[in-house]
Amino acid sequence: MRKTILKHFFAVGLFTVVLLIWAAPVVAAGLTESEIQDLVFIREEEKLARDVYDALRLYWGSRVFSNIELSEQTHMDAIKGLLDRYGIPDPAEGRGYGEFANTELQDLYDTLVARGSRSLVEAYRVGILIEETDIRDLQEAMDRSVHVDIKTVYGNLLRGSQNHLKAFSSHLGAQGILIE
Repeated sequence: MRKTILKHFFAVGLFTVVLLIWAAPVVAAGLTESEIQDLVFIREEEKLARDVYDALRLYWGSRVFSNIELSEQTHMDAIKGLLDRYGIPDPAEGRGYGEFANTELQDLYDTLVARGSRSLVEAYRVGILIEETDIRDLQEAMDRSVHVDIKTVYGNLLRGSQNHLKAFSSHLGAQGILIE
């Protein structure tokens, strides 16, 4: 599983570098308002995932959180590349771990960390909830976007989130908990 995560980490990172080299900055005016809102939201949603996994890694010491935390940073970087390309302000800029511009995400972060701190099983369930939410949000954002570069990045993040979901489900299964 570690090799799979590392392969995903490398592939998303390589794609991001190629995208940034290939793409000259363009004006956000070429995006719809929903595309701009989606990019801003997904940037912070990926930050939420990274930050929650960091907190749970520190609390439980489980390697799955550290591995997926690194992957979430790569996801954040991929979205940051799109924000830069389209000249959209970064909502995560200047914010530390656990700090969010979106107050709903701030509240969600606090709730998820508290929930995941109850037990390792709950921590894995938090990971599953985050990844299921990411998958849904990415699919919806892909449906609203008409730009190939944005759809491609979302597709890469979607595959990563599907792999993360499998990893958390596997760890929960190892604890004797079946996923329905």
